[in-house]
Amino acid sequence: MSTLEFIKECQEKVFSGNHITAKDAEKLLNIPDEYLKDLAKCANEITRDFNGEKVDVEQLNNIKKNACSEDCTFCGQSAFFDTGIETYQLPSPEEVVTKAQKAKDEGAESYCLVAAWREPSKKDFEKVCKIITEINNKVGISVECSLGFLTEEQAKKLKELRVKRYNHNLETAKSKFPEICTTHTYEDRLKTLGIARDAGLELCTGGIIGLGESREQRLELTLELARLFPEEVTINILVPVPGTPLELQTDLPNGEIVRMFSVIRFLLPESVIKISGGRETQLDDSGEELLQSGANGIITAGYLTMGGNEAQKDRQMIEKIGLQA
Repeated sequence: MSTLEFIKECQEKVFSGNHITAKDAEKLLNIPDEYLKDLAKCANEITRDFNGEKVDVEQLNNIKKNACSEDCTFCGQSAFFDTGIETYQLPSPEEVVTKAQKAKDEGAESYCLVAAWREPSKKDFEKVCKIITEINNKVGISVECSLGFLTEEQAKKLKELRVKRYNHNLETAKSKFPEICTTHTYEDRLKTLGIARDAGLELCTGGIIGLGESREQRLELTLELARLFPEEVTINILVPVPGTPLELQTDLPNGEIVRMFSVIRFLLPESVIKISGGRETQLDDSGEELLQSGANGIITAGYLTMGGNEAQKDRQMIEKIGLQA
């Protein structure tokens, strides 16, 4: 069987409602460079068949930027590294409501509240719940949260407040994780995803590529994501932050990024696959190619510690390639 025939056979498995195997995924991820466009084209066809032309557009609000207790080597918000990033505590509900309304007016379908801490304290969690309630009452945009580790009670409360989806990234492959973080474990992250799922929250999980991991480790992460079957996968591309241990990390070639997104689509045909941090600076086209290679979502108007494209610019980009914002 030729390489092109193999790609098509895997695509046909997906179209017929079957799952490709881990061995299939490994072979797809390692196809020769000359077949990369074929892989991307087939991934795009899967995306369109299962998800249509619509691109899921999300905005974030980093509601608490402070010296986090965790030592994740990529993170500019870690207390372990001197990165010079400004810090602030939780804002008032009114302030967040204003920003959520702006996000909705700019076309965002969801609004994710993100906080830089290991886990929310009782007092901070109550404040976040108040913010969510105000957004629900005054804006009416789909709220998602990324608040670190959760208890069962906290997860149930978020569900009661109509939070749609909980984001908690695996960050990288299990075999790579000890090099990336030592203050908590990979199993800790899986536990929180399980707690969120058990509470009835949809899952958003993914990681960061370009941390110095091997292609095999990217496959490892991809297969773990497929096992979790999240409603949304979010993939960041490392933007090295001065002051962190990864500040001199070499950029990942665009071809490796396309491989990753395409294979995730074969494994998770119905999930939202979102291009997250690094899209504007680490890609040549802000994500046009990836939105035609398996991805069907973006984060717009900035990230946790860095800016991004204006919402209108991203809307024009999406429409330019024939998709719907």
